This record gives sequence, C-alpha cells and structure tokens, in this order.
Amino acid sequence: MKKVAKFLQSRLFITALLMLIQVAIFVVLLGILAVNFSVYYILSMAAAVIVVVDIANDKMNPSFKLPWVILVMALPVIGAPLYILFAKSKQNRRISKRFKNYRSFMRNTLPYPEDAISEIEKEDPVLARQMEYVKKTAYAPVYKNTEAVFLNSGEEYFSNVLKEISKAEKFVFMEFFIIEPGKMLDPILDILRKKVADGVEVRIMYDDIGSINKLPKKYDRYLESLGFRVSVFNRMKPSLDAFLNYRDHRKIVVIDGNVGFTGGINLADEYINEVERFGHWKDTGIMLRGQAVTKLTETFLQLWHFSRGETKIDYGEYINSAPCDTDGYIQPFADGPSTDDLTAELCYMGLINSAVDHFYFTTPYLILDNEMTTALCHAAKSGVDVRIITPHIPDKKTVMAVTRSNYRTLLTSGVRIFEYTPGFIHAKEICMDGKAAVVGTANFDFRSLYLHFENCVLCYKSKCVSDVERDFIETQEKSTEITLEEIKKKGPLYGILQAILKVFSPLL
Repeated sequence: MKKVAKFLQSRLFITALLMLIQVAIFVVLLGILAVNFSVYYILSMAAAVIVVVDIANDKMNPSFKLPWVILVMALPVIGAPLYILFAKSKQNRRISKRFKNYRSFMRNTLPYPEDAISEIEKEDPVLARQMEYVKKTAYAPVYKNTEAVFLNSGEEYFSNVLKEISKAEKFVFMEFFIIEPGKMLDPILDILRKKVADGVEVRIMYDDIGSINKLPKKYDRYLESLGFRVSVFNRMKPSLDAFLNYRDHRKIVVIDGNVGFTGGINLADEYINEVERFGHWKDTGIMLRGQAVTKLTETFLQLWHFSRGETKIDYGEYINSAPCDTDGYIQPFADGPSTDDLTAELCYMGLINSAVDHFYFTTPYLILDNEMTTALCHAAKSGVDVRIITPHIPDKKTVMAVTRSNYRTLLTSGVRIFEYTPGFIHAKEICMDGKAAVVGTANFDFRSLYLHFENCVLCYKSKCVSDVERDFIETQEKSTEITLEEIKKKGPLYGILQAILKVFSPLL
C-alpha cells in the first residue's frame, strides 16, 4: 500500500493524470460536436478521408501508416485530430524550429581528421560505403589513433568509469536516460564532488521521463548544490505536447576529452546487479581512448545546448583527445528524430546486407518495421547465419509480447532466435563476419530508431570486434533457442493477439 500511495503522489502519476484528463475533455468535446452537429460529423468524415490520403502520400515508414489508417477510419472524429497532433508533429512550427536548430549544431563540427574511409575502401569497399553513409548523415568521421575496449557487463563498465573519473583534471560530462540514487550513482557522485572542489567542471544531463520515477523531487537542484552543472532533457509537462515523444536515450561519459564511454548501461543499481528486477541483468558498453572521443564530446555538447535552448557551442576548451596507438577504425555516431535520415536503422541494415558469413545481435526489444524484417529474412535465406538474442524475463510484458510477435516470420526464413534464460538482456551489440561490430544505445525497435536521440560506436578491424563476438557466443550458451514448433503450439488465439499487437506496435 505504501508503494501505491507513493506512486499516486508522484510527479509521473499526477502529470499523466492531468494529460489524460485533457485527452478525455478533448474526446468528449469532439463527441458532443459530432452527436449534436451533423455538419461537424460530416466534416470529420471528410477530414478523415483527407487524412488517410495524406497518410498514403506521407514519407513515413509504411509500418506507421497502417495503425494510423485503422485509427482514423474507425474513429474519424478523434482519429484525425490525434494524427495531426502527434504523427505530424515534425511539421509543427515550434518543433520544426527546434529540430532545425539541432541540425545546425550537428553540422557545426570540428574539422574532420584525415579521411580513413579511403583506406577501408581498399580492403572492404562494401563496408566503406556503409561508413560513408554514416559519415554524411550523422557528420561522423571515421577515426584511427583510438583504442576501443569492450566492456561485457555493467559491473565492468562501472569499475572502469569510477577509475577514469577519479583521474579527471579538467572536465567530466555525463549523459544518461536513467539515473537513480544507489550503489552505482552515489560513489560516482562522491568522486565528482571531490573533483569539483579541485576545480574540475562537471556537467550532468538526464532524461526527465526516463528518470522521473527514480529521483526525489527537485533532484536537479540537489545536484547543482553539489557544484555540478545540470540539464534535464525535455521536462515532462501536463500538456498535450507532441515533443514529449522525443527522449534522450543516449548514455555518454567523457573525461577530459581523452576517455569516453557509451553502451546500454544507465546509472541505476539493476545495471550492476545490485538489485534484482528481472533476473540477471546483462548489459555491455565500450570505452574509447584517443581521437574518436572527440565525437562523443561533440555529441554531448550538441544535445546539452539544444536542451537548454542555446544557439551557440564553443568546443575549443573541451576537445583535448590525445591520439593513442591505432586499434582499427572507430566511428562513433549519433542519431535522433531531428533529421529525415534513419542513420542507426540504415547503418544496421547496411551491415545486414553486407554480411557474407554471419550477423549476430542482441536487443531487449525486437519490434521491427517491414524493411528491417525483409533485410534479416533475405540475409538468412541467402545463407548468412543470422542470430538474435532477446530477454527471457521481460521488463515490460506487453512489449515482450510484441517482440515475440516478430518471431514466426524470422524463424520461417531461417533466422535463429535465443532468449537469455537467466533474465533480462539490455545490451545493444552487433557483430558482422568477425570484422565489424556496433556497441551503443539503439535498440531494434521503433522508439529507438525513429523517436529517441541515440548514439553508437561502429568498429572495424578493432580488437573489440572479436570481444563482442565472443561475448555473443558466451551469452548464447546461457540462452534458450526458440523454435517454430514452439510458436505453433501456442494456438490460434495467441497468434491473433500477436497479430493485433504487431499492427499497433509502431504506436507503443
């Protein structure tokens, strides 16, 4: 009862309740208009037809179109207004202006280093083209003079972050979707507080919705009282604001511009298995030293200034990355809803299409659009060994049901699917043919690939590539393989429910 009472008093519940009240008032008013004014109902039907035509001609992914068409045609009185409010949000003048500002930040990068893609082209022209695409759409050069270290657990990530921030001399930048006081965050803050006393600049940015149920009230002010600069990304407000759809799902730590971290790990105790929520929590990260850290620094500063509504970025004093011995080719890149290019998704698809021998990946959520499904099925049917690991113990039962709704099509095409038996796998890692790997924050789902600000690191011919592949195989050995026969045994009702969930999965 105490937990229920606490939730009912939380900012998340109160804000969500106020938004639901607004939606209810909106729906009731539209219903009253439709019932009492036949002209309005006729106009609503006409508007629904126009909206459906607009949907058919919109550039949005077809997977988004079907649920909106169903909603608009089934409930034209409210479906059409909801489509205009949310699906067309990028055309909203205020949102469009904000995204335009962010695109200008993305273009305002430091001079690129010596072009490494031309070297890759001599060895692997197909992969070089994929990296060129990422470079052009995400303003993300390929770096040498960088060491990449794969971190195969939240515990290993945590110990390395503690060690590196204790060496900070100039600045520490931290950006996370979730932060929560506990055995992971508190020791980090203790070190950072001492560093501030020594003159080190500390900036912390976290997503409001991601952390809203994790933090005490006015936690940003508490952090500021410790001497940190703080930015809360996209604060949740009790209003029907389509911009709330866009979240900061990135996880970045930068120390002095010379060392950087990213991956799937947030600053909360389940990520280091200090508390058990969904069995054993499996996650991964990557640590960079050297010139590629420049891109992590840029990525952090761009969203920091965007979040605060600022229009200029001064990179100068924060770009200090000293070169390391070259460990292959490293391409950190960022993605987000501010551009029409789906950089993360098309990077993933490019690697799938480039694979000759095998393509392995892990993801907590497997919610695919038609293009990604087609790419995976085509690769498997072409003889590529395609394997996927998803959780066995879900963090969200509805989302897991949608994940499993994608299994049948993939299994029929020869894709092998495993569920991580000990618990929940949150890692987002890819390995392709033993020569390229991706570690980052972007899941194989609609929210990550279309609506969230994300960041990843693409590695080629680096030592960490073999480490990622080894980690995948070791994780697979702890997982249960899912077969088509098991899916068929679930019965027709299960199949119908999954089909319905799959249709509306882009709107979840």
